[in-house]
Amino acid sequence: MKKIFILEDDDSIRKLVVYALENEGYEAKGFDRPSDFWKAMGKFTPSMILLDLMLPEEDGSDVLKKLKADPGYADVPVIILTAKSTEYDRVEGLDAGADDYIVKPFGMMELLARVRAVLRRGKKKTDESYQNGCLSLVPKRYEVRVKGEEVSLTYKEFQLLCLLAENEGIVLNRSVLLDRIWDLGSERENRTLDVHIRTLRAKLGEAGSYIETVRGVGYRMGKQG
Repeated sequence: MKKIFILEDDDSIRKLVVYALENEGYEAKGFDRPSDFWKAMGKFTPSMILLDLMLPEEDGSDVLKKLKADPGYADVPVIILTAKSTEYDRVEGLDAGADDYIVKPFGMMELLARVRAVLRRGKKKTDESYQNGCLSLVPKRYEVRVKGEEVSLTYKEFQLLCLLAENEGIVLNRSVLLDRIWDLGSERENRTLDVHIRTLRAKLGEAGSYIETVRGVGYRMGKQG
């Protein structure tokens, strides 16, 4: 049975979400404070985390950053539950590593559908290293190097690079990239992808040219040498 942790300080929302998840067949445990959540994380790693952003003791965005920076928790899917509804807030949350972003108030049927979708999609990590020209990538260690020099990427930039590397030589269209990385398939969200490709190329320096644009279709990682 999959276990889901809910970090939400609103008692009514937390209890309702726990009840809905348990009725769906999941094991759910709610926390109203980050301190209690972290104690539980030290004892058991859940299959998923539902995370509010506005919390006592510690901001939810900081909780998310800590989770994604810890190799032991980085692969645990996180869905943000929040009243923050602007496009900026959503993109910021997704770019920080969240797998989905649900704005309050939300329906329980929608929440359960999103939970199922994220759990199905999962995260595929590999222990294998990737070498292409002067670019080297070790997903397991969250390590990217160009000519031996380490490159610092955001979580979403790293995911995007890994996806392109895993499909070297294959053109990935925009909808596939948006769906796999941000769970977005809408054409109106293409700015998000283009901005991340641009910043990723800039950070990779010489290796940035390996990411090729296929006009009207999408992007691919070109094979070097």
